[in-house]
Amino acid sequence: MKKIWEFFENMDEVVYVSDVDSYDLVYMNKKALELYGFQSLGELAGKKCYEILQNSSSPCSICNNQELKKDHFKEWLFYNPILEKHMMLKDTVVEEDGRRYRVEIAIDPCKQELRGNMLRGYENLEATINEGLRMALMQKTPSKTLEVLLEYMGKALGGERTYIFEKNEKGHDDNTYEWVASGVSPEKENLQDLPPEVCANWYENFSIGKHIVIKKLADIKENNPLQYDILKRQNIHSLVVVPLYDDGEAIGFYGVDNLPKESLEYASNMLQIMAHFIISSLRRRNLIRRLRDMSYCDQLTKIGNRHAMNEFIENRQRHTCLGIVYCDVTGLKRLNDSEGHEAGDRLIINACESLKRAFGGHGLFRIGGDELLAICTGMEEQELWEKTAQLKKELKEKKIHMAVGAVWETDSLAGIDRLISAAERKMYQDKAEYYRSSGIERRKEI
Repeated sequence: MKKIWEFFENMDEVVYVSDVDSYDLVYMNKKALELYGFQSLGELAGKKCYEILQNSSSPCSICNNQELKKDHFKEWLFYNPILEKHMMLKDTVVEEDGRRYRVEIAIDPCKQELRGNMLRGYENLEATINEGLRMALMQKTPSKTLEVLLEYMGKALGGERTYIFEKNEKGHDDNTYEWVASGVSPEKENLQDLPPEVCANWYENFSIGKHIVIKKLADIKENNPLQYDILKRQNIHSLVVVPLYDDGEAIGFYGVDNLPKESLEYASNMLQIMAHFIISSLRRRNLIRRLRDMSYCDQLTKIGNRHAMNEFIENRQRHTCLGIVYCDVTGLKRLNDSEGHEAGDRLIINACESLKRAFGGHGLFRIGGDELLAICTGMEEQELWEKTAQLKKELKEKKIHMAVGAVWETDSLAGIDRLISAAERKMYQDKAEYYRSSGIERRKEI
């Protein structure tokens, strides 16, 4: 018996079918095979829908599989970067042999006058932006919202790469978000902490409300060789960049690279309108970060607090060796009483900095007024003792009195609470030895 989608075989519209769960491309009709350059269905074996249809290396962030329902068609409009045209899409879900399949019919709006009206409606900038915002607003976090929006805009404009740059604390530019089309090399990791001179002329334009359009990269070679070299290394031949303003100040920019000529005409308008939404998303992201920082970060030392420690323990990698280092800053009360709490705070900060230098990269937490903890997952025993010795040596050199207790276990599933308690007991032994050897009466120091 024929599959239901085989009835579309000779339809003069593009039809494809993919597995909703695996994204496997299982069917394309004759029209679809022809447009995408395939000779037979056999060539689709092992290929994913997002690879062939959208030129993506992973499932599309804007995929609407979860919105589709059996016996209902969802209609929407989308720019296909492979076919380089806007398409009217009709999507639904069918069930065959216990599997759920996405069936999509793509209609070329240019074929009929009625469809031409739909195209004109879609090319209306407001409709394009609203569709992008709708997809972005469905996301759970501000960062995911920004990622989806960049992907949508990159595909809608037919660009190869979309990105956001933000100024860091030094006033340099960091590439914080990025989307790239399939086959295009990501550049985000190579574009961190760019010195101000790289984009200086852009920010000069931003200061007077202008944006940047480079239609041919060669046009800037003579006047801005530094920027030219950086862009050329990224294989950029054209771009549109608009500023991101917060309280009237340019805090960064975002843009799209290597657009088709027809998109260059309206890309800047689309980007400038979307910039307000991007700023709003960045503000929400920053607020969430501040709230999380307040909830999980010790405000004095800037390492984790007890909430952060509990989360770290919950999410740690199981079945790996584990080192625990329990520390107690001695003499804190005496220092607070004699020199004031500012002096006591400086002592805690200095002790924490020594702990960071020894065990940076592992879980570091302030779990009490004078208690610090390092949880080192995946650390071998010899390294733990070496790092502990390094810590004690630095504390001695800096004349910081901090009791230290360390334990190591081959399997973290043995019980991390038990290991922390064991490290705490060793810390108290070290603390008692300090009082004994120093001749200080302990009850005066508590």
